[in-house]
Amino acid sequence: MLELIQYTKDLLNISLNRYQVEQLERYEKTLMDWNQQMNLTAIRDPKQIRIKHFLDSFTCTFIARDLNNSSVIDIGTGAGFPGIPLKILFPKMKLILVESVRKKVDFCRNVVDILRLDNVEVLNERAERIGQDKKHRQKYDWVVARAVALMPILVEYLLPLTRVGGKVLAMKGEKALAETHQAEFAMQILGGHLHKITPVTLPGVVEQRYLIEIDKIAATPKEFPRRVGLPGKQPLQNRS
Repeated sequence: MLELIQYTKDLLNISLNRYQVEQLERYEKTLMDWNQQMNLTAIRDPKQIRIKHFLDSFTCTFIARDLNNSSVIDIGTGAGFPGIPLKILFPKMKLILVESVRKKVDFCRNVVDILRLDNVEVLNERAERIGQDKKHRQKYDWVVARAVALMPILVEYLLPLTRVGGKVLAMKGEKALAETHQAEFAMQILGGHLHKITPVTLPGVVEQRYLIEIDKIAATPKEFPRRVGLPGKQPLQNRS
């Protein structure tokens, strides 16, 4: 854990306090324990968990420097990334975790209880349904997702949840630039505008990562997101 503490300080200029380190240690242990019974994540080595899950989640702070007092919804959170590590960094933020796979929802709820995280809700639901729910539609300051879907599909999941004036933050891999170009038309009709693409390099990780920052500049038309499964089957494509 000392290595993670140092990387967080050197890379992000964030100093983890003792309580945050203890929360991360409990999170790591719980993840490893549950991984023995079910496949929550392919990454099982403690050092890799700290770099490819915890530190990777922390890199959102390149864009979102202070999420305290912000409302954040994490779509397709899986085992809680990046939402739960960000909540550990910013305990005053309001967090909603959305995941369609029940075993992962159960795990996230267990972690929230073990870490005593307040103002966190875990929803077992699909993004398309959440995006049409008046309780959640266009309500959030930040809508985040990591490795969920191709960008033309992903923006249809995320932008309907973002308030006008809020931001989408998509964490993507090496194909991010091409995917983002393919999503230009979708962003336009959903009320989004590409703000910035920030490259991220993690210590000891060869693959390049990117943070895609999208501004919500106009209300999303009421017909989006479309019904469950349709964004994936018929992505909003750039006009030729």
